[in-house]
Amino acid sequence: MDFNQEKLPNWLKKRAEITPDRIALEFKEKAVTFRELHLTVSQTAETLSSLGMKKGDRVALLAGNHPESVIIIHASFYAGLEIVMLNSRLTNKELTWQIRDSQARWIITEEAFTSKAEDFKEEIPDVPIFFKEELKYLESKASFQLQEEFLMQDTATIMYTSGTSGNPKGVIQTYGNHWWSAVGSLLNLGLREDDCWLCTVPIFHISGFSILMRSVIYGIRVVLFDSFNEQEVNRAIKERGVTIVSVVTAMLNRMAAGLKDDNYPESFRCMLLGGGPAPLHLLEQCVQKGIPVYQTYGMTETSSQIVTLAPEYSIEKIGSAGKPLFPSQLKIELDGREAFAGEAGEIVVAGPNVTRGYLNRKEETVQTIKNGWLFTGDIGYLDDEGFLFVVDRRSDLIISGGENVYPAEIEAVLAKHPAIFEAGVTGMEDEKWGKVPVAFVVLKPGASLHEEEALLHCRELLAPYKVPKRILFCNQLPRNSSNKLLRRELKNRLRDIL
Repeated sequence: MDFNQEKLPNWLKKRAEITPDRIALEFKEKAVTFRELHLTVSQTAETLSSLGMKKGDRVALLAGNHPESVIIIHASFYAGLEIVMLNSRLTNKELTWQIRDSQARWIITEEAFTSKAEDFKEEIPDVPIFFKEELKYLESKASFQLQEEFLMQDTATIMYTSGTSGNPKGVIQTYGNHWWSAVGSLLNLGLREDDCWLCTVPIFHISGFSILMRSVIYGIRVVLFDSFNEQEVNRAIKERGVTIVSVVTAMLNRMAAGLKDDNYPESFRCMLLGGGPAPLHLLEQCVQKGIPVYQTYGMTETSSQIVTLAPEYSIEKIGSAGKPLFPSQLKIELDGREAFAGEAGEIVVAGPNVTRGYLNRKEETVQTIKNGWLFTGDIGYLDDEGFLFVVDRRSDLIISGGENVYPAEIEAVLAKHPAIFEAGVTGMEDEKWGKVPVAFVVLKPGASLHEEEALLHCRELLAPYKVPKRILFCNQLPRNSSNKLLRRELKNRLRDIL
């Protein structure tokens, strides 16, 4: 059976019929039930239709983490629109490029991005712009056909990759991709009647967006934050009944430090950790504090997590991203063959949550997806029991004197030093070795450390070829909107400094 040909009822509408009085969304002091959300979404979808938006049109959404943004996302689905999720932290030039590349026919934004909207009007005057604050005041003037069902193979969203090299690529995500992502997570984490997912990651990224999809599919409450603040997140876990939070390493690091000697309540059951390998010492620290960290591996192309460590292995396999979710498959390829246990190679995945390809990028799609398998560009290995250990991004690999040097390994070692809060490593050209690692280090508040002391710490724990050539101290590391470390920005810093 081709599951992509299957149809499912409109998720939010169905959820509003099944459990209308459950809380769907909390933002600050306001709570909205699934029934209330459905009614507001229906009205908004009618408005979008009256503005001329029709099934199959592409709408670019530039908005923050607010209930109105959630409403527009579901309203777009109700109207049969494809949503291009725009990253608000990008430059106007980058956003304009994505709007053009995606061939979006409409732009919806908010007053906070008025200056960007003004630029859009000049650069792409043929694409109409609407502010979400205005939509509720517009009167519906057209007959509206609500999408009662979603065809699994239809495009729901397009999210652009961060573009580590060249222009970013628009990842096509279908309703089937989002559905199977939610189902795979459910079969791994389980579901409790009192589950509540806190979303402090951007909803324009797959990490945040997937939480909104799980909410309507599972029928659970989402506590939405407009930005990340470790004190506020810790307080929400303790006081607002939050049971699951999605984080990346930098967020978890700050939350654990902010917790100090306190603990989370027993009702909190899952800290879902993604965004790249986490330092082992941080995971061990969380074990000591009783923080239930579930390390995951996923990407935009897999519509969120595709590998997650099952709870019963959280101690025994600490540092592992786990095994593929139930609907998915995983293998490691090295030099055209499947790698042996413990042998590092490229992580390759398959499953119904994997994208069918990149928008307007046939060549890149063919290079990346082969016989249904997605070649991720990430480096990892499987142990003899089939658990995945993510090593690093292939593009971040430093080849020094013919040896492979993984920045994440060096970063983890540096982060073990009691004076170091976090570290980022990149490669620097070297006449003798080709490339050598260089580390950028952020110290803990009030701590002091000399470069030679940091290097001595590395020499004690790393092979000589892995020891950084230089340790450069800085106030903060460059990160993207989902708090992932941007090593390419470290390379730019290096060029400016040396």
